[in-house]
Amino acid sequence: MTPNPATQEPIGLLAGWGRFPVLFAEKAKTMGIPVVCMGFRGMADRDQLAPLVHRFHWTRLGSLNWMIRGMRNAGVRRWTMAGKVFKLNMYKPWKFLTLLPDLRLIRTWWFNKRRDNCDDTIILSLINEFARDGLTCTSALDLCPELLVQAGVLTKRKPTASEEQDIAFGWNLAKEMGRLDIGQSVMVSDRAVLAVEAIEGTDIAIQRAGDLCRRSGFTVVKVAKPQQDMRFDVPTIGTSTIETMKKAGARVLAIEANKTILLDAEKTIALANRHGITIKAI
Repeated sequence: MTPNPATQEPIGLLAGWGRFPVLFAEKAKTMGIPVVCMGFRGMADRDQLAPLVHRFHWTRLGSLNWMIRGMRNAGVRRWTMAGKVFKLNMYKPWKFLTLLPDLRLIRTWWFNKRRDNCDDTIILSLINEFARDGLTCTSALDLCPELLVQAGVLTKRKPTASEEQDIAFGWNLAKEMGRLDIGQSVMVSDRAVLAVEAIEGTDIAIQRAGDLCRRSGFTVVKVAKPQQDMRFDVPTIGTSTIETMKKAGARVLAIEANKTILLDAEKTIALANRHGITIKAI
């Protein structure tokens, strides 16, 4: 019997850039769960999302009250987030004028005491603000657990002995960077660090490593934070990651099994095989 969306409780979705929000919306639709989607302007793909969701609304990063009110008015009690949010926009000149924050975001930003402005701290403060209005944040992976990668070498090419050493070397460093809430990826070669991901994101960090390591053949290690909250900022790879690695000259991608999202798995692995890139989930 096909589920009736009219009888299912809707779920809210804050959608950023990339395939993850689309895959979430597709899965929800097959399960008959109506999705009330708030897509961030300049990031979310409305053309792909709108046909899949019950309601689609554009929003801005600064429109906190609009997001909360829109979900409540649609009968949402549970919500989730998926897709990349480009945080560099927050560090442009006159950032608050660019974000056009509403009064609720201003109050949350200025009057809630925070120990720092790292990713986890900011997102958890926003989750708490949603919770004040009875909106509970859940993990998108509760609906799409199949997106989490399983352990093993996923590609035809296996790591060489020296690449295994680079993986082991980079793994501990990446975990420490994650513990400090700096980033989730490090790029290494010959057990030396080429680049560390910070606010720019993995792809730009890979590009920077490629600029510094002109001989190519380096290793990318991307892991979950030791304190990873699976509701947000879960490590994610896909075809764009492989394309970036190819252009930069990276040869190996090591990721954490059961805590990394692999988007469009067949396409991503096929593309890696085509470019001679190794993917190993540990």
